[in-house]
Amino acid sequence: MTARTHTRIIDWAHSDLVRNRTARRAIGVVAFAVATAFGARVAVPMPGNLVPITLQVLAVLLAGALLGPRLGAASQLLYVAVGAMGAPIFAAGGGLAYLLGPTGGYLLAFPLAAYAVGAVSGRSGGVLRLLLGLVIGVALILVAGASWLAVLTGDLEQAVRLGVLPFVANDLVEIALALVISFRLRPRALQLF
Repeated sequence: MTARTHTRIIDWAHSDLVRNRTARRAIGVVAFAVATAFGARVAVPMPGNLVPITLQVLAVLLAGALLGPRLGAASQLLYVAVGAMGAPIFAAGGGLAYLLGPTGGYLLAFPLAAYAVGAVSGRSGGVLRLLLGLVIGVALILVAGASWLAVLTGDLEQAVRLGVLPFVANDLVEIALALVISFRLRPRALQLF
């Protein structure tokens, strides 16, 4: 989603249609779960690697930055739970087996990462706190993903080579995008939710 789209969503949420704070929060949680599912559909397979590059991390970072820690984590718990129940919303499908496969560590880290982004960024934190939160969120995802790959492969070095290094450049771009979008929208979004 672009910054313009996010602004329109926030403007709509401020309208008379959605005055109830509980309803706004529920809409925010569902919207970011859906955004994460759409991010999974933008998957670029990498030769020799079972874990594709996706836009899911961007959605996770934005969920934490714009919804705050609890709602951001709730959106990602919803995403993981719906996918685990069989909805084909993960990069390669759906079902509980995906949480036990090569992408399981990354997926299970999404709620924690969204929480960390929101908690570290704070409600009135500046751009440096926001950037720190985004970096910590990505680091949590990569550490969890590589750790789970190490369990599956029995080789930590291979897990880092396959589960961290190929994603660093993409994650830096997603951090930059999340920083720009979040910095612009956070004041209004945090008031809304």
